[in-house]
Amino acid sequence: MTVLKTFSRIQDTALSLDSFDPIEHFPECGGIGVFIGTVRNHHEGKAVKALKYTAYAPVAEKMIRQIEQEIQAKYTVSYVRVIHRIGALDIGEKAIIAIAYAAHRHEAFAACEEAVERVKHEVPVWKEEFYMDGSSQYVEGCCIRKDTAQQGHAHHHADKPYTDKQSAHADHAHCHH
Repeated sequence: MTVLKTFSRIQDTALSLDSFDPIEHFPECGGIGVFIGTVRNHHEGKAVKALKYTAYAPVAEKMIRQIEQEIQAKYTVSYVRVIHRIGALDIGEKAIIAIAYAAHRHEAFAACEEAVERVKHEVPVWKEEFYMDGSSQYVEGCCIRKDTAQQGHAHHHADKPYTDKQSAHADHAHCHH
């Protein structure tokens, strides 16, 4: 039996794909789904200079691991892992990496996407943006109430009420990831 790597899901140093277990440990898998989220240079028309992520690490660690297990079972995939960066990040730095190994690409992509979305919406991680004009603000996070998310994803973003999942999803660029 292969011993898997142990690593923190919340990290204060540069993120790397090297943190994850190699696909060679999972010969039953033919698909890898990977998402790497980086810091972009703009938000809602403002030029972003840098940002800072903070988290309640003990709870965030536990929640990410629980999400990984639930998604692994839901999609019957062999491996799902997510790491999230905290601390000060410059433009272009990696903020989150999610990876899923599965027998086929469809399950790998689906598991990876759900892992990112669930971490983004459920885990206590906050983003503060620093703008080129010298101002800063915490970005309004996404709803973490599961009952609201299940009722059509109805919540407000910058005074824009959403009642259907599709239109809300399209505007999530400003959420905490």
